[in-house]
Amino acid sequence: MPNSRNVYVVQGCTKPPVATIIFFGANDAALLGRNNERQHVPVEEYEENIRRIVNHLKEYSPTMLVVLITPPPVNEEGRKEYARSVYGEKAVDLPERTNEMAGVYAKLCVELAKELGLSSINLWSKMQETEGWEKKFLSDGLHLTEEGNAILHQEVVRVFNEAWLCASEMPYDFPHHSEIDWRNPENAFQQRC
Repeated sequence: MPNSRNVYVVQGCTKPPVATIIFFGANDAALLGRNNERQHVPVEEYEENIRRIVNHLKEYSPTMLVVLITPPPVNEEGRKEYARSVYGEKAVDLPERTNEMAGVYAKLCVELAKELGLSSINLWSKMQETEGWEKKFLSDGLHLTEEGNAILHQEVVRVFNEAWLCASEMPYDFPHHSEIDWRNPENAFQQRC
């Protein structure tokens, strides 16, 4: 699972993308001392990682639209149910993530976007505006359902439209995941440049 520590950059591409979306924080916000603590990135490091990514992108192409997306909310009960379905009696009673901690990362993401003059999508807040968001938008308390992905898509299109970009007419810079050979993933990316 990606977090703000492991970013993949395609080398050798000469034409910069028109837009880049940075969507980190859900894994970074995993709690220390819980099941997925290996994914945890301290909030200060998360902020620095996002800054470094944005600075790199803006050095590469100052006109590029960079959009920061907050982590989604976390349904802690959904995470516990998921853990019980996977691990049975070995499941830990405490979820590895909390909505409160995801909110800390989300708040920082929005503040950082404002500071850097970037567009942002506050997915954490947007989803919680809907009654029953816990089951409607999250399949296992963390990952997006089809409806959750539809909200995300709607928000990305909105931000692109505000920047005078038509999402449906934009080319894909990266291959579909089904086109990537997991034994040699760099080949799929080189073919796109």
